Amino acid sequence: MRTTTTILAVAAAILPTVTEGLVLQQKQPEQQGQDGRPAPKVVGMPIERRRPTRDPVHRDKLRKRGTLKAALDNEETLYFINATIGTPGKSVRLHIDTGSSDLWVNTPSSQLCTESSQPCKYAGTYMANSSSTYEYIGGWFNISYVDGSGASGDYVSDTITIGGRSGTSNNGGVKLERLQFGIGYSSTNSQGILGIGYPINEVQVGRAGMKPYKNLPAQMVADGMIQSSAYSLWLNDLDADTGEILFGGVDQEKYTGSLQTLPIQSSGPGIFAEFLITLTSLKLGDTVIKPASSSSDSSANDNLALAVLLDTGSSLTYLPDAMVSQIYTLVNAQYDSSAGAAYVPCSLATSTPEQLEFTFSEPTIKVNMNELVLDLVTSSGNRPTFQNGVPACLFGIAPAGSGTNVLGDTFLRSAYVVYDMDNNQISLAQTKFNTTASKVVEIGKGEGAVPDATMVANPVAATEGISGGGGGGGGSGDGGGGLFGGLGVVVFLSLF
Repeated sequence: MRTTTTILAVAAAILPTVTEGLVLQQKQPEQQGQDGRPAPKVVGMPIERRRPTRDPVHRDKLRKRGTLKAALDNEETLYFINATIGTPGKSVRLHIDTGSSDLWVNTPSSQLCTESSQPCKYAGTYMANSSSTYEYIGGWFNISYVDGSGASGDYVSDTITIGGRSGTSNNGGVKLERLQFGIGYSSTNSQGILGIGYPINEVQVGRAGMKPYKNLPAQMVADGMIQSSAYSLWLNDLDADTGEILFGGVDQEKYTGSLQTLPIQSSGPGIFAEFLITLTSLKLGDTVIKPASSSSDSSANDNLALAVLLDTGSSLTYLPDAMVSQIYTLVNAQYDSSAGAAYVPCSLATSTPEQLEFTFSEPTIKVNMNELVLDLVTSSGNRPTFQNGVPACLFGIAPAGSGTNVLGDTFLRSAYVVYDMDNNQISLAQTKFNTTASKVVEIGKGEGAVPDATMVANPVAATEGISGGGGGGGGSGDGGGGLFGGLGVVVFLSLF
């Protein structure tokens, strides 16, 4: 989730499209492989994609929090995993988030969920006293947000089945007999969150000052389901309805080339709390995007060592203001300072062959323009247009202002990413879109556990954007002051 972003002022929304989850395909530890040896300990499950009913920038704004990072979305989110909780099982859909660490669900009796519009109907709810396997842990679950939204309630534990087919109490997923999670008895969020980050980033640690508990990846290791606290994520392209997450494994048919491994940037001596890696170069086509506001500084890009957060909880990608300004100039994007977002002609998705190239010391991930041009549709079903009648789309790169630099879904869809919390490493490769082939290989234990992965030699350590800053971006995350706040650009859109 993002820590600082801005509210999109235009009254546009992406039309909702809901797809049902697929049946979980996993290799059980006790099964035998074709060679007679035990099958690898890998838990795989599909991810549903649901297009939000509000625009992505507004959605990211409602997810921000000042200190502890726990994703909480106030409207429809994008990537879901099906689950059942309790006995008998109650079906829920959980938004998967690498930027937080707690699993969190709504209860049907909350003020939010009892509204006449039934905002919690899609994602589902959980009632603790209706489960015979429920156990109370404590009343210190409490998430608060910069914009005043939040959730509070209890930490509990229960039986949880993750993954598989939605809408049934026995959905064919992987079952954990006991897992701790939060219940929002008071909340402003209509759907549950599945945070799969470092346990040290849990609300229980930062808010209550307690020791971390075993969240989902850690509990899977403890239960012997996977070898190490690691997983790979394949979101697929912008038009795809499903992707895949593999706990304890990688799918070698879902990427091109080989995986290259980078160290995660520590938050302090020996402390790893977020998936921060170092961005060392950014190019659009043949043009180098420089970190300095003056593009005439020919040496600026040589010194780029920017910490960026890999976060599925952010729809857009947020970079320092000076770099974003150069990108906007190159693509002729029109920025709205009151919205904190930029708009481009929708035709840019198909008319521009240039790719945005992100380099991390050695591996480079290329993002096509059609992954950065996001469709907007009004509540009446029409697309907004510029004054000249040209259809307008949202551009998937936004200024970070004074907030964290984030590589969100507009970047992550183009990357196959392995998150290895045991070794504090990230492995990257260019994703392979829409492939139906599969070759799942287990992630083992210890150093070099990720298969087909090579450690990058002499990786650059981040010198900017490490703690709470915007990596030299300047300005305010709320669109006031700084490079973009001072522009005051107004984008005239027709909404009808």
